[in-house]
Amino acid sequence: MSQTPMIVALAGLTFMLTVIWGTPLLRVLRYFKVGKAIRMDGPQRHVTKMGTPTMGGVLIVLPVVLITILLNASRMIGFTLLGRSVLLPLGVLVSFAMIGAFDDWQGLRNRRQEGGMRPRTKFALQVVLALLAAIGLRYFLDVPELYIPGVKGVFSLGVFYIPVAVFWIVGFSNAVNLTDGLDGLAGLISATAFASYGGIALLQEQYYLSRFCFALVGAIFGFLWFNVHPAELIMGDTGSLSLGATLAVVALMTGQWVLLPLIAIVPVSVTLSVIIQTSYFKYTRWRYGVGKRVFKMAPLHHHFELIGWSETQVVQRFWLISLLAAMLGVGLIFV
Repeated sequence: MSQTPMIVALAGLTFMLTVIWGTPLLRVLRYFKVGKAIRMDGPQRHVTKMGTPTMGGVLIVLPVVLITILLNASRMIGFTLLGRSVLLPLGVLVSFAMIGAFDDWQGLRNRRQEGGMRPRTKFALQVVLALLAAIGLRYFLDVPELYIPGVKGVFSLGVFYIPVAVFWIVGFSNAVNLTDGLDGLAGLISATAFASYGGIALLQEQYYLSRFCFALVGAIFGFLWFNVHPAELIMGDTGSLSLGATLAVVALMTGQWVLLPLIAIVPVSVTLSVIIQTSYFKYTRWRYGVGKRVFKMAPLHHHFELIGWSETQVVQRFWLISLLAAMLGVGLIFV
C-alpha cells in the first residue's frame, strides 16, 4: 500500500473526528464556565476574549490518542500500521497535556489573572518528563542521534544527548506556549511544523512517525475550525505545552533536530523576544534605576499588535514566515 494515501486518510480522519466532537465539547466547557482569563496589561482588544472557553487542547489530543491506539491494536491481528516507537511521542503528548490541563484548571479554580500552577513546579514536571523521554530516545528506540545538513553520516553525541534532548523538549514546550496568544497562531505554526517533520520522516522511511505527524496535523486543523478569529475555543496550556514538547520529540526521532529552530522560527523568535525584553528591563533597572523595554510588549506578536497590525494580520504574516522557513528547512535535508 502506498504511504501517501494512508497519511492523507489519517489526517482526514482525525480532522473529521475533531470537528465532530468539537461542538459537544464547547457546550460542556460553556456549561461549566471554563473561561479564559486575559492579561489586563495587554492589547485592549483582547478584553473581548475574556471568558472564551479554554483547555481546547483536549480537542487535539483525544482524537490522536484514539486513532493511534486503534492502529497499534491492529498489530494483534497481524496488520501493522504504526510502529511501537510512536508510543513515545504519544506518551509525551498526553503527559504534557496533563500538566497543561492541571495548570489551566488551577487558573480557573483560583480565579486570578493568569493564575495556575507555580512556575517552578510546572518547570520541574516538564524537566522530569523530558528526561524520561530523552532516556527512551537514547536507550530504547533505534533513532538517529544527529544529522547535519550538508554532511554525510549520523553523528553521535554520547552522554551529551540526554541534556540536549531535555533542553529541546522543555524549550519548545514553553516556546509554543508563549506563541499561543492570538487566535489561530499557535495552531497554524504547529500544524506547519508537524507537516514538515512528517514529510522528513516520510523521506527517511520512518512511516510510522510520518503517519503520527499527519494525524496530529489533521487534529490541529480540526481545532482551528473553532480557533480561527474570532475564536470560539482557546488552546490553553493543555494544547500548547503538549504540542511543543511532542514537536521536539518528533524532531529528535528524525535526527534532524538542528533544523527545528528554522522550521519553528516563530516560536523561537517569540521566546527570544521575551528573553531580550526581560533581560534588558532588569539590566536597565539595575544600571539606571528605571527599567526600559526593547519592544512595546512581549511576547513578540503583541508588539506588532501595539504598533498597529490587526490580530488577523499578525497571524497571517507570522504564518507566512513560518511556512517559508519550514520549506527552507525541509529543503536543507537534500543539501
